[in-house]
Amino acid sequence: MTVELHRKRAQRGVTLFGLMFWAIIVGFGALIGMKVLPTVNEYFTIQKAVTKLAASGATTVPELRAAFEKQKDIEYSIQSINGKDLNITKENDKVVISFSYDKEIDLIKPVYLLIKYEGRSK
Repeated sequence: MTVELHRKRAQRGVTLFGLMFWAIIVGFGALIGMKVLPTVNEYFTIQKAVTKLAASGATTVPELRAAFEKQKDIEYSIQSINGKDLNITKENDKVVISFSYDKEIDLIKPVYLLIKYEGRSK
């Protein structure tokens, strides 16, 4: 009888140590997410601008670089690359614009996260 009573009275749930452990894990994941999401947004903005430029009628390299600089002035989130960083080639009479850049994000002062972005027009 006392064994059954003891089982009913035993507490169940999360310990303080377990709660702190999961709070640290979730907090660190949120920190990484808040620091990485703006760079991902910038990448997709650059990708969209490059695809739009490749589909435009510009054919010379200086025209395309100048058009990208104008687009960069309009889109405030593009800060990692310039028109000079674009690699502009022609494949099958189509203009192909490719780019690549590295983004270094400081998480906690001695720890950094390096993300390498690259893309090309469609």
